[in-house]
Amino acid sequence: MKITPELYRDMTRRASPKSNYRVNITAAFFVGGAICAIGQIILSFLEAYGLDRTEAGTWTSIILVGLSSVCTGFGWYQRLAKHAGAGTLVPITGFSNAISSCAIEARSEGPVLGVGAKIFTIAGPVILYGCSAAAVYGVIFWLFSR
Repeated sequence: MKITPELYRDMTRRASPKSNYRVNITAAFFVGGAICAIGQIILSFLEAYGLDRTEAGTWTSIILVGLSSVCTGFGWYQRLAKHAGAGTLVPITGFSNAISSCAIEARSEGPVLGVGAKIFTIAGPVILYGCSAAAVYGVIFWLFSR
């Protein structure tokens, strides 16, 4: 049996699950917006308690990453992502979820060969090298600004 592009397209169309784009897009929009609104609430709260905009933004990112990791650990983030899709992937919390998921899956293999090696599989390199570069640049800046 020779499969033509038209036959393959028809087979794919029949085998693929039907997707309700309107519901998926709406859920992603509202969940992603809710995550960003939570971030804005945290930012405003920190600014109201005396932190300047830069410090408050830094602490907001740290808090959101921490909350996302905790939610991933309890399995809540995956349940939310199942219904909200891309709405949970776009904000910084999606990166935290990706890294935390890899670490959680690999914990039975040990801290070095399991977590330490597997954390790099999805988004780990971006965050690891970003944080490492920030630390190196911070030390260089500190040395030259003395």
